[in-house]
Amino acid sequence: MSINVSLDVMMAIRKVGAGELASRVGITPANLSILKNSKAKAIRFSTLEALCRELNCQPGDLLQYVADGESNE
Repeated sequence: MSINVSLDVMMAIRKVGAGELASRVGITPANLSILKNSKAKAIRFSTLEALCRELNCQPGDLLQYVADGESNE
């Protein structure tokens, strides 16, 4: 099982760059990249809230649970 992060998809839909989003959310571009590439082990609710606020989306638009053996498509 895993949690897939669709942050890059939402950023493309909203036409916002990584540097700009990181600045607006208040995290480093490096930490945004870790989130974007599904390498993060955890995310603070305050960061998730800020991402949702800036991207005008819901947490479920950014995070998806995928069970073992299932495709994330």
